[in-house]
Amino acid sequence: MKQLFATLLFSLTLALNTTAQVQYEVGKDPQNGLKTLKGILSIDALKTDAAFEWMRNDISWYKPNAAAVTALKEVKDTVQLLVFIGTWCEDSHIVFPQLLKLCTEAGFDTKRITIIGVDRKKTTLGSLCEALGITKAPTIVVMKAGKEIGRVEEFGSSGMYDKDLSEVLMKAT
Repeated sequence: MKQLFATLLFSLTLALNTTAQVQYEVGKDPQNGLKTLKGILSIDALKTDAAFEWMRNDISWYKPNAAAVTALKEVKDTVQLLVFIGTWCEDSHIVFPQLLKLCTEAGFDTKRITIIGVDRKKTTLGSLCEALGITKAPTIVVMKAGKEIGRVEEFGSSGMYDKDLSEVLMKAT
């Protein structure tokens, strides 16, 4: 039942995202006063908002893990990524722009990414975090045919999110 609920929520989220609707709530982080977004986000909304300068930082120094690029290329037409980020979260500020660069290098269509903004309590609009057991930001959930293949939380168990992501993506081939 939990898997069916999660699949239905994911399908709804994907449907909303593919129609270019952005549904989020604007708030202020209680710890640092920074602007936060909670809900379904778009890359454009993050890049164009002056509050999220971290989305426009130069990351030319970042070279995605070669295995991750190869693995993502192999499954680019069969997987979706559900990415939970905190607009207040320093780890998200690092990992999410790097993930976008990895996707670009692999030719992965960013329309296959659903971005969910979470607050410090790791909640979002609706009960998606609770249904999927999201407890950390960022969390990258790899989905195939509506089912979770695996996930990478924060920088992953190895300390390199892209290395860990390549291992998850290999399960999707």
